[in-house]
Amino acid sequence: MPEQPGSVSPPVTAGELLRHPAFLFFLLSRNLSRFSSQIAAVAIGWQIYDLTGSAFDLGMVGLVQFAPTALLVFVAGHAADRFERKRVVQLCQLVEAATALYLALITYLGAVSEVQIFVATFVLGIAGAFESPTTAALLPLIAPQGSLQRATAIASGAAQVATITGPALGGFAYAIAPHLAYTMMLLFWIFGMILTGFVRPRPQAVAKEGSDEDNIFAGVRFIRSNPAILGTISLDLFAVLFGGVTALLPIYARDILQTGPVGLGVLRAAPAVGALLMTVVLARHAISRHVGLRMFQAVIVFGIATVVFALSSWMWLSVLSLAVLGAADTISVVIRFSLVQLATPDEMRGRVGAVNFLFINASNQLGQFESGLTAALFGAMPAAVLGGVCTVAVALLWMKLFPSLRRVESLE
Repeated sequence: MPEQPGSVSPPVTAGELLRHPAFLFFLLSRNLSRFSSQIAAVAIGWQIYDLTGSAFDLGMVGLVQFAPTALLVFVAGHAADRFERKRVVQLCQLVEAATALYLALITYLGAVSEVQIFVATFVLGIAGAFESPTTAALLPLIAPQGSLQRATAIASGAAQVATITGPALGGFAYAIAPHLAYTMMLLFWIFGMILTGFVRPRPQAVAKEGSDEDNIFAGVRFIRSNPAILGTISLDLFAVLFGGVTALLPIYARDILQTGPVGLGVLRAAPAVGALLMTVVLARHAISRHVGLRMFQAVIVFGIATVVFALSSWMWLSVLSLAVLGAADTISVVIRFSLVQLATPDEMRGRVGAVNFLFINASNQLGQFESGLTAALFGAMPAAVLGGVCTVAVALLWMKLFPSLRRVESLE
């Protein structure tokens, strides 16, 4: 890893970060967006399965969400590098709020259909395609120099609070009235948009217009020239692609564990509980040695926990394995994000982040589609077991293919 300008700065504690106004507003806004997204995952997933009873259609939700990311990846990254990042985030939150309002109205009026839900999901995917890489590129301009890994851990932990309470609250709200879940999404996105306006980042670097660094595909060239970044991003794609049991949670909740919408909310919250506990550890004790190896180890634990969940027919064991899965994923996420951001010049962070987001979305949304498809062909349990085994296999293979990534010793 190249030496970073902030690497000689005194360490910034978690308490000092939380007293930093720009970082605090960033956390609150990002948290509210994450809250809405998690409620949407429960509400849309349960509503689609209620309407169709089809595992394939459940998997299609992931494909519909992923399509805008694949189509707009380069445009979204270029927008994050050419325009004021916080304004891009605000516009995305406004579009998401309008979509939540639409879903609330058609659900309340009883005029909802599978096609309408897929259209709304596609619009949310478009907004997310712009919002996520822009938010990622914004964080290094907010966190004090030399504190990105700890800031990433705190931001991840704060998001996990929403990920824990969002699905549970979404399940309760949907059980009371489906339109109530969408109304909550609307309010959270509106408040998030307001809070984003209070963020005061450092000035962002902009590539000279017409230069090679300003090219819309510059992010791809940069990633290809950096084996550690290429290995990091592709590992997430292929490992998590096969380990996406989240799409199968409605099937596990109703048919295997025999619980309802509230149980589904608990299952969706379980990975976040493990993730939150891990982020508390990482916020206090940054990973300072063998970070590349630690990332691979975390992915392997993720795969093993997926297999345990797949084979479980007990609610307590399912929740525990999902919590372990979430903790392992958090270690991988913090290392991946910090490595990519610290190795990327600020004027290219939007485009590199957009490619990274494409790979993340491919692993999550395409993983959701893959899980739904294999579950429709072979059953939910065999599909989940196969996914966990493949995740472990990919991690072991990538350790051989990208030795420079395995040997990364430190980040900051």
